[in-house]
Amino acid sequence: MIVACQLMMVLDASVLVTALPEIGRTLQLSTAALTWVQNAYILTFGGFLLLGARAGDILGKRKTFSTGIALFSLASMLAGLAPSSSLLLAARALQGLAAAMATPSALALLSVSFTGIRERSKAIAVYSAVSGAGGSVGLIIGGLLTDVISWRAGMFLNLPIGVALLLMVPRYMRETEMKAGNLDIMGAMTSVIGMTALAFGFVQAASVGWKAPEVWVSLALGGVSLVAFVWIEARAKEPITPLRLFASRTRSGAYLGRLLLLCGNYPIFFFVPQFLQNVLHFNSLEAGLAIMPFTAVQFGMMYTMPSLIGRFGNVKVLIAGMVIAIIGTCWLSLLSADSSFFPHLFFPLIVMGCGAGMIFQPFTTLGLSDVEAKDAGAASGLVNVAHQTGASLGLAVLISVFEATNRQAVPSVTSFAHAISVSLVGSAVFLTASLLAVLILLLPADRAQRTVVAETRNAS
Repeated sequence: MIVACQLMMVLDASVLVTALPEIGRTLQLSTAALTWVQNAYILTFGGFLLLGARAGDILGKRKTFSTGIALFSLASMLAGLAPSSSLLLAARALQGLAAAMATPSALALLSVSFTGIRERSKAIAVYSAVSGAGGSVGLIIGGLLTDVISWRAGMFLNLPIGVALLLMVPRYMRETEMKAGNLDIMGAMTSVIGMTALAFGFVQAASVGWKAPEVWVSLALGGVSLVAFVWIEARAKEPITPLRLFASRTRSGAYLGRLLLLCGNYPIFFFVPQFLQNVLHFNSLEAGLAIMPFTAVQFGMMYTMPSLIGRFGNVKVLIAGMVIAIIGTCWLSLLSADSSFFPHLFFPLIVMGCGAGMIFQPFTTLGLSDVEAKDAGAASGLVNVAHQTGASLGLAVLISVFEATNRQAVPSVTSFAHAISVSLVGSAVFLTASLLAVLILLLPADRAQRTVVAETRNAS
């Protein structure tokens, strides 16, 4: 059930990607405006995850999980029925809020349900594979449904899954102990306002240029709100984000690395379908199927991860995966209007899939390392916050890069392809920044831990 929940949430973040050109035509949205179909979901998801994690601790994780699934199913139905862009965005935002309630409770229940080292490692491997590759599967499903039925069918797909989960929860999921406490509403609101304002500023820059006053006002509001969030959390009696979680260099490095990774990784699956449909003239289904090389390799890596980590450790496997992902992304950024799917996309996607398959499990494991039971919900929330926040900010930043590049040339297929190529270079820059965070924060911490373990063995 935990994996099914995570799959539903991740699928929902990507199932509309291959349908975006059709949504744009149907609801009259520009390329920059289309990012809000994704960001309306991702920002509320990431922004309220911390509050959702805290709600699970106070109200009970099973109860919070069930409420989130029920609300998510309702919001999916509303999104599928939405007659206008404004109502679609509102429904997507409601989906994000619901996902924020269900997801952290699911991950915390995973930690509680699998206590053995080997069992937990396998469970996290499956969970990480679903988190990483579920987005790619969503591209395929979304493309199929768009061509055969309608883009709206991707939203209705969540209804039977949600109903099945609600029926199974009372039978298979036990309730956790509820704790007395209060919800940190101000902390949640300042984090949501901050991240939304930052994303809005970058997307507006893509639409109206960097000289527009609303761009800088929005970015300033975002910065001030995030500073206020940290100030509130440092003084709150029951913060949604206990700052003590960042005392661990390992966890801090995992959160930062994951955020930067998603800043670079997620926008790729916004731009590649756009390239396939607008430059190579693929239909929605063909665009989804074209991502299969990435998805197949990433899922395949799931079966080798336990042995790789057992032999080399999480950090070394993570570094190797990051290097491979950067090479694949740089290769993909060479796309032009003269490129074809084979070999210009096919082989880079395979390389990227191999790298991505080595990244998500170590980041998840390291982000939950040495967490006390009382902070399990907050720590699991932060893992997902880094994931969703990185996705939304990365997409907002790189869509501004895309629009700025495309605006400088005469509109054509050639200029469109060049703008996507430049945006993919931006993805590679973000991935490189993530690798640097791993090398600076995680690698020294891993070496220190190994030294302590070796000294302990020698002393005994």
